[in-house]
Amino acid sequence: MVGYDPGAKGAPLSPEEAALAGSAAGMVTRALISPFDVIKIRFQLQIERVSSKTPEGKYWGLFQATRCIHSEEGLSAFWKGHIPAQLLSICYGAVQFASFEFLTEMVHKTTAYDSQTAGVHFICGGLAACSATVVCQPLDTLRTRFAAQGEPKVYRNLRHAVFTMWHSEGSLTFYRGLSPTLIAVFPYAGLQFFFYNVFKKLLTPPPKAGNSGGNLRSLVCGSGAGMISKTITYPFDLFKKRLQVGGFEAARAHFGKVQSYRGLLDCMVQIAKEEGFRGFFKGLSPSLLKAALSTGFTFFWYEFFVNAMRKIEERQKTKAFTKDLNRR
Repeated sequence: MVGYDPGAKGAPLSPEEAALAGSAAGMVTRALISPFDVIKIRFQLQIERVSSKTPEGKYWGLFQATRCIHSEEGLSAFWKGHIPAQLLSICYGAVQFASFEFLTEMVHKTTAYDSQTAGVHFICGGLAACSATVVCQPLDTLRTRFAAQGEPKVYRNLRHAVFTMWHSEGSLTFYRGLSPTLIAVFPYAGLQFFFYNVFKKLLTPPPKAGNSGGNLRSLVCGSGAGMISKTITYPFDLFKKRLQVGGFEAARAHFGKVQSYRGLLDCMVQIAKEEGFRGFFKGLSPSLLKAALSTGFTFFWYEFFVNAMRKIEERQKTKAFTKDLNRR
């Protein structure tokens, strides 16, 4: 089970162990879901309607966008911005899960609440995600810029992107979109942990024959939690992406109409006026698919790596105990 569990066998996870498992889970998950992230970002940044019935912009459907990106930019385009995205996932996973394990343990030791209740997981999950967001926001902005650019590329590599953005737009540009991100990330992550906790408890306990059933359950529960939480908080993710590419309009010109926003409120108002209510949910389809895979795999790999570390620790203890017996 994710989070501090006083009834679990063995010692609780240390912050270092939680960070290691979280970063490993983030790294593996990112490599698998990167194509969906690129398509989602392209949809989110398109001003014209995303519709297969009345195509107006460059992209108007999931499969059409996939074919278009592949034919124009090649297979590698689906992993554009992968290096900053990987750094983001590793950093985010480490901070989020280490914070979550720490916060749930603190709740258990300092309050009367059960650390394994869904409500506690909602609060601790939201706070942990906010901590990770503040730490990792510059990497998220870089990832978005790389995924958003077409051909020819504006940024040759990560170093060039950091240097160019710092000197042309200032240091605060790395934190563009932070406000809607923090507003959205607390309920989004909180709901992820909340529904994951609920779904894990609703399903039957893991079979005694082995751990494979438990791992599969983690994948299913995480996927369901990811889709529900993403749907509820999706508009804020779109606002964040629109704000992150501010000052980057030249690279977006050949994709279609370009729009500039003065801030979060202006972004919301302009989208409502020009794109309507459906504009707040552009890219939802690939985003839901990505959220299902991303959240499912994140929890799956996190528990997988935690279990792997537990087994290694048990083997080391057994070996040490055997050696001690032999010496006697």
